[in-house]
Amino acid sequence: MSRPKYPGRRGFLQAVALGACGLALSGCRRDSGRLTVGFSQMDSGGAWRVAETSSMRAAAAYNDRFELVVTDAQDQTAKQIADVEDLIARRVRALFIAPRDYEGLEPALEAAAYAQVPVFLIDREAEGTPGVDYVTFLGSDFVAQGRRAADWLAAHARGVAAVVELTGTPGSSVARERAQGFRAGLARYPAMHLIASQTAQFSRCAAQAVMTNVAQSLGNRVTAVFAHNDEMALGAIQALRAAGRQPGVDVAIVSIDGQRAALEAILRGELGASVESNPRFGPLAFATLERYLAGQTVPPRILIADRLFTAANAAAFLDDAY
Repeated sequence: MSRPKYPGRRGFLQAVALGACGLALSGCRRDSGRLTVGFSQMDSGGAWRVAETSSMRAAAAYNDRFELVVTDAQDQTAKQIADVEDLIARRVRALFIAPRDYEGLEPALEAAAYAQVPVFLIDREAEGTPGVDYVTFLGSDFVAQGRRAADWLAAHARGVAAVVELTGTPGSSVARERAQGFRAGLARYPAMHLIASQTAQFSRCAAQAVMTNVAQSLGNRVTAVFAHNDEMALGAIQALRAAGRQPGVDVAIVSIDGQRAALEAILRGELGASVESNPRFGPLAFATLERYLAGQTVPPRILIADRLFTAANAAAFLDDAY
């Protein structure tokens, strides 16, 4: 990603900058005296996104220094860019962005840079350079998540399986890196074969439809499923049941996220394991913002530690799950 040149956008950006009353220096406040911060959420659907947004709201409410304004891009990159521009026009002091896509967010980052509004990427990455195009990325190591899922599956299947992969949103950093890690993990087990890989957009309904088609075309050849998130794993479970296969017995399933419904599926014996991807970014996000506003050094990437949920520990974490 090149440094901002703002071709064709100068009128809007200058209007924002002129109306922003020196955001970076003064930290514009509403009448309440609190600093206004924006959160551009990529979508409001699904348990994971709901939990993330709730965490951001709760963290802002806990620290009465901030007022949080949340937008919903409705799973559209173009709308997310427009949302960010709107937040800048509303004179936010800082921006948290959960990017829909890795590429395509450049106009939003340019607008923020021109208005001197610091940007913090959370849960997904976007094209650009930390410290230049945005302050930092806060999230999980997606490659490690995929590799961990492969290791669990290989151990469970004793190194022999025909695997179907259900991938997330095409173009997102999380889908790309989870797939990369999973393939790297499988490469260490010669008898673990990836026989099909299809996107289900991180959606339970889409995964059910995709898995129904896969079950019809591949039949009993399928002995394992890796889903990029729990929602897709739950959809796959429904499809396998409908096809006369017994999830957890005929087909081993591993996924990523660690939501409550997935832990319940683990306890029922349908889902084998779920690699945690914690959505509760609120406390970390606002602590990082405080650190930045205080002039302290913020590292370019802040990675959180993820757990592995299996039948051995799912019950212990159920009450705390989202």
